[in-house]
Amino acid sequence: MFNASKGGFPVATQINEQTIERLLFEREIERFLYDEAAMLDERRFSEWGDLLAEDIHYHMPIRRNVKFGEQDRENTDPGSEISWFDEGKSTLMGRVRQLNTGVHWPEEPFSRVRHNVTNIRVMAINGDEVEVDSNFFIWSNRLRDEVVMFVGTRHDVLRRDQLTGWKIAKRQIILDQNVLLAKVLATFF
Repeated sequence: MFNASKGGFPVATQINEQTIERLLFEREIERFLYDEAAMLDERRFSEWGDLLAEDIHYHMPIRRNVKFGEQDRENTDPGSEISWFDEGKSTLMGRVRQLNTGVHWPEEPFSRVRHNVTNIRVMAINGDEVEVDSNFFIWSNRLRDEVVMFVGTRHDVLRRDQLTGWKIAKRQIILDQNVLLAKVLATFF
């Protein structure tokens, strides 16, 4: 508990063991997501693939402009409508294999990409699974002057594997734009 009544910076008056455990757990989740972003930035795509659960659902719906009161229609439904991404591990790893050949036309020459992950929040803990929300800003530069920026939020389900650590079991990516301005979409989110 913090006491801000004295002015200036808050003063820690009491921290219990449960608070410390929660902070350490949140830090572990943050570190996982930061390390994942570094793998993608450094083009360590095969290593990134090891972070994916076998049953992952990787989904990025298309956003629509809707009237007030119709927010439930803003994102396309994965079961009945088209999405930017609606993939499992085999499709994602196929994309990784293609990128690793060096003959993937949208990435030849390859892009310089930077992932910034922020506002990481543990939303729920259900046994070995953790629901995590985060925001992202992805900057990509290709050739001399092709610049693409993606901004949005992610809703992840992370699952602890007792042997290999955290795995991404589900990722929903919500872009803060409804018209995709990029010429190609070869970025992992």
